[in-house]
Amino acid sequence: MRLTGALLIPLTALTALAQSAPEPPEQVTAGERLSWFAQSTVGPASLTGGLVSAGFGTLIDRPREYNTHWEGFGERYGMRLTGVATGNAIEAGLGAFWGEDPRYYRAGGDTPFGKRVGHIVKWTFVAANSNGSVHPAYARFAAVTGNNFLSNTWREPSEATTTMAVERIGLGLLARMAGNTFEEFWPDVKQKVFHRH
Repeated sequence: MRLTGALLIPLTALTALAQSAPEPPEQVTAGERLSWFAQSTVGPASLTGGLVSAGFGTLIDRPREYNTHWEGFGERYGMRLTGVATGNAIEAGLGAFWGEDPRYYRAGGDTPFGKRVGHIVKWTFVAANSNGSVHPAYARFAAVTGNNFLSNTWREPSEATTTMAVERIGLGLLARMAGNTFEEFWPDVKQKVFHRH
C-alpha cells in the first residue's frame, strides 16, 4: 500500500503552514535536544509504538524473512528501534547545525478540538528555528528520508528496496503525527483519569 502520494505537500503549502503556526515559547538548548532524542527514541510512547508496529508486522508476516513467531516479533521490534534511533539522531544533529527545534508544542486544553487536530498536523511538517520563526521542518524531512534509505543497507532483501523505503517515509511522517497526537492529548487524559490538577 502506498501512503506517500497523499503525504507529499508542495513547498508553498509547507510555507503557508509555517506562517500560520504559533511561535514556540523558547529556543531549544543542547540539553533539551538530547532529552528529546532520548525520549523520542526510548520513551514510553516510542517503545509502545514499537510493540504495535512489530505486532502488526508479525501478524501480516512482513518482512517474510522474520516469520510469525516470537523471535520474528523481536527482530521486527529491534529493526524499528534502530530506524527510529537513526532517524532521531539525524534530526537532532542536522537540527543542531541548522538551529531547528525538533520538539512538539501543544496547543493546550483550552483550544477547540478541531484546532488542536490542525495544530498536530501543522507541527508534523513545520519546526521552529533558532530565531523563533517557524519554517518547514527540513531536518525532519532529511532524517525521515535519509534514515529509510540508509536502513536499506541492513534490512532483509524483501524490504531493502526503493519502493519500500518510500513507503516507510510516508509511515514515518504518520508516526510523527501519531506522536504529536499523544503529546497533545495525553496530559488531558492523564489529568482526567488520575484527577491531577
